Amino acid sequence: MLKTVFYSFFLVFIAELGDKTQLATMLLSAKSNSIMAVFVGSSLALICSSFLGVFAGAYITKHIPPHYIQNAAGILFIGMGLLILRGKL
Repeated sequence: MLKTVFYSFFLVFIAELGDKTQLATMLLSAKSNSIMAVFVGSSLALICSSFLGVFAGAYITKHIPPHYIQNAAGILFIGMGLLILRGKL
């Protein structure tokens, strides 16, 4: 179980570095008089979105085999990458 905790932490931590959410949080903290409020709010938001992801993933895998989900996610990421490269997203 501890291995899963560390793996999840590392994966989410790396995925969140430099993304739009982190940039928005940096902007909010630069404009705010209370960086602690920004920290608490953004932390709660990440917890809530992770909660939805975990439970949605657990529910979906009861009905759809995980390899189908992984393949679909890979195709979607490639598609989004192509759209970003073309300036359409």
